[in-house]
Amino acid sequence: MDIRALQDAGLTQGESKVYFALLDLGSSTTGPITEKSGVAKSIIYQLLEKLIQKGLVSYITKEKTRYYQASDPHKLIEYIEENEKKLAENKNKIENLIPTLLAKQNQNKEQTATIYEGFKGMIAVHEHTYLKLEKGDEFFYLGIAPEQPEHFHAYWQRDHLRRAKAGIHCKLLFHPNTDKKILKNRNSYKLCDARYMPTEINTPAWIMGYKDVTVIGFPSSNPITLEIVNQEIADSFKSYFEEFWKKSKKFK
Repeated sequence: MDIRALQDAGLTQGESKVYFALLDLGSSTTGPITEKSGVAKSIIYQLLEKLIQKGLVSYITKEKTRYYQASDPHKLIEYIEENEKKLAENKNKIENLIPTLLAKQNQNKEQTATIYEGFKGMIAVHEHTYLKLEKGDEFFYLGIAPEQPEHFHAYWQRDHLRRAKAGIHCKLLFHPNTDKKILKNRNSYKLCDARYMPTEINTPAWIMGYKDVTVIGFPSSNPITLEIVNQEIADSFKSYFEEFWKKSKKFK
């Protein structure tokens, strides 16, 4: 007798052999079942127990000895229908989980590092904030240089108006030698908190971060800006920034 149909229905090869053996034997102890099915003695009780759990085998006890017998073959249909019901329920659970799984997959996949050159390149990187940040979100800058070309300031002033209108918050830490007028200007914009760094770090490089993005800028006559998309790196630099921010003081 072909047991593949039972295996397709969800039974193992051993379970199928034992079930067919019981159909032939009727009520029986484990000895004849083992011999008829051809399964190993060491697993016969395990197989019978699984078939009992599936409702395909039952037993009675006579004089402390179990006698097993196959359930009505119609029970196979009930077993299949029950499995189909469970599969449908599991399918619904997985379907509801798909968006979360995809988001996690995309988060892990999205790891890039891109170098931009020039003032326009730096601006292009900053403009990316508007692609990922929404109202209520935030970005930070750490180590903003005390001196910048005038056209840099002009851009930031225009951008702060746009940022405030979009409802995006920002935290800025400037080099201690930065002119107070600049911090006063930045703090005049809504949702902006500009402060002096608590410690002077003599490096022209600055760091910006938000979401899974970290930006490192190297000012010069031809600025170089490195944009890294990686959640672990972003979290690391965010923690680095927070340590400075905790020690900084509100600008007055």
